Amino acid sequence: MRTNLWNETEARALQEAAGSDPAARELALRVYSSRIIGRDPDMVMHGGGNTSMKAEAVDVYGDTVDVLHVKGSGWDLETIQAAGLPAVRMAPLARLRGLTALSDEAMVDVQRANLMDSTGPNPSVETLLHAWIPHKYVDHTHATAFLTLANLPEVEAATREIFGDRLTLLPYIMPGFALAKAAADAYDRNPEAEGLLLINHGHFTWGPGAKASYDRLISHTNEVEAWLAQRRPGPVYPGAALPPPQLAQTLASLRGALASCLPEAAGLPVLDLRADDAVRAFTLRDDLAALAKRGVATPDHVIRTKGHPLVITPEILAGGPEALRQAVADFAADYAGYFDRQAPLAATPKTMLSPMPGLAWIEGEGVVGIGATAAAARIAGDIGSQTTRVMADGERLGGFYPIGERDLFEMEYWSLEQAKLGKGKPPRFQGKVVLVTGGAGAIGLATARAFAAEGAAIFLVDRDEAQLDGALKALGRDHGGIACDITAKGAAEIAVQACVARFGGLDILVSNAGAAITGEIATLPDDTLRQSFELNFFAHQAFAQAAVAVFRAQTAARGTRGAGDAGQILINVSKQAVNPGKNFGAYGLPKATTFFLLRQLALELGAEGIRVNGINADRIRSGLLTGEMIAARSAARGLDEASYMAGNLLGREVEAGHVAQAFTALAASARTTAHVMTVDGGNIEAALR
Repeated sequence: MRTNLWNETEARALQEAAGSDPAARELALRVYSSRIIGRDPDMVMHGGGNTSMKAEAVDVYGDTVDVLHVKGSGWDLETIQAAGLPAVRMAPLARLRGLTALSDEAMVDVQRANLMDSTGPNPSVETLLHAWIPHKYVDHTHATAFLTLANLPEVEAATREIFGDRLTLLPYIMPGFALAKAAADAYDRNPEAEGLLLINHGHFTWGPGAKASYDRLISHTNEVEAWLAQRRPGPVYPGAALPPPQLAQTLASLRGALASCLPEAAGLPVLDLRADDAVRAFTLRDDLAALAKRGVATPDHVIRTKGHPLVITPEILAGGPEALRQAVADFAADYAGYFDRQAPLAATPKTMLSPMPGLAWIEGEGVVGIGATAAAARIAGDIGSQTTRVMADGERLGGFYPIGERDLFEMEYWSLEQAKLGKGKPPRFQGKVVLVTGGAGAIGLATARAFAAEGAAIFLVDRDEAQLDGALKALGRDHGGIACDITAKGAAEIAVQACVARFGGLDILVSNAGAAITGEIATLPDDTLRQSFELNFFAHQAFAQAAVAVFRAQTAARGTRGAGDAGQILINVSKQAVNPGKNFGAYGLPKATTFFLLRQLALELGAEGIRVNGINADRIRSGLLTGEMIAARSAARGLDEASYMAGNLLGREVEAGHVAQAFTALAASARTTAHVMTVDGGNIEAALR
């Protein structure tokens, strides 16, 4: 059941923040109710749904005009602000109802031309529907319960059983002018209705105030929830999941196989696995293959997930990379056939989208969201998980029957979406999965930030859980991590498998973690030296081995498309590897060995397209070079701290961000391997050549 989240204290606080203007205070309530609708993913998902409010505004001439504040394109209800509800003049919108037809492009032009603020976002494509429903507040959602109801074969009978005449039904019509006109006509036939159910689409409510419309929205949804709950059997859960190593292998192979849907040598997509008990139980259904062909819960989803998921059976997995690659190729061929059937029927020429699936169902394991970025994969995974619930409930109550192929194509290839194709260049590391050890430290976090800023999905590994949590919070949503001691036996494999479970694979390992263990080498205890080797050499070797196993699994599944960049290893070596310092033997010896490891890996892996490079940095403020060490060293040399830190040929301090820039530069250097870049401001004694 949905919880009514309205809180008078929160609502008043938002109104107070809006100031004393009554219009701004009223809009603040519209913002508030929109946010609490968007806060519940079972009400709307990822930009879905829209809200509106009719009000008055004063134009540039000083005249008072009626306007419609409606959700703007690109805004999400959960985080919307007043700017995300642009005001559109009502009179021109009302006049449009007298037309018999209006193209999407003309509708968008009229709406944009009548914005009170020309810099505002494009009003929703459902603006006219909101305008022509004669209530002050209107809310539109895609609640999970209503999607189940909306896709039942006997949707009218079920709706009447739950609501009687309180809800008006409307057959599926694609969003735009025709839908708005049909909805307004339906309202006129039943003006006492509390809301509107768009079959195969979603739910509208309205009311005189923000709270009234929201209360009705929650009440309606809970009525459907209760009706569904009475008809659900108890949950059936599957047995234990695949052990993590096998699951990681499956995801990495799937990620590689998806290359058959992409241009030659293109970067691989990011994956997002959903594997709770209910989802896994769904993927064990006897009718899974048939349901996979049925369609989407609401037409909006097709843009994120395609019309059908890729189904991965145990037989496909048993067939190895070749069988998985063939399954992906078959999906792409099926998608191309769908395009070839429907494109000639379109009113305007269409450009085929990527045939890559947006969802995969792995039988007995779960649902996998697939996207060019971690955010896109997460959104697809959220939608995929919701759809399994809608399908499961629908099938128990007579069947899940969404819109057909023709309507699906019209939504996926909507002219307003086609117009966006080819616009904007993706960041250079978009979709790359980057694992950084020592990720919560100064250099590690700076490196993670640098890759994330250019589109990468980041997985941090660090020993300190509290620092790791802080680093992940600093990076923001759609990144991941694990706290572990990387010197522990099996830790590298566990961490890399966790990364694969989170994102479906790995592209770049930044083996960064280390510690400057000191002591005179002639009297150094064996345990101290061995401890340093565990962290400063063996951990690098263990992570390299674990990463290479994933790279190879991805490449094997890519087949002939594996000739490009098959993976990268970037190692933070240290100038100590080539320029030893007094009493730093315990640090320099394993680092020198790691230097050799880098070159040995590059020598052996180059033929596979795996690149191995590194950084030799010096005098970076970090866990290696603490404030105390800087004070002691500068005092010993008779220098102030600033002069000590700038003690290089350039006379400038080198910061963690400069090391991060070097890591990203090496990662982008497609024809560079076995190279170590010095980042120290210039130190002839440590120069490699």
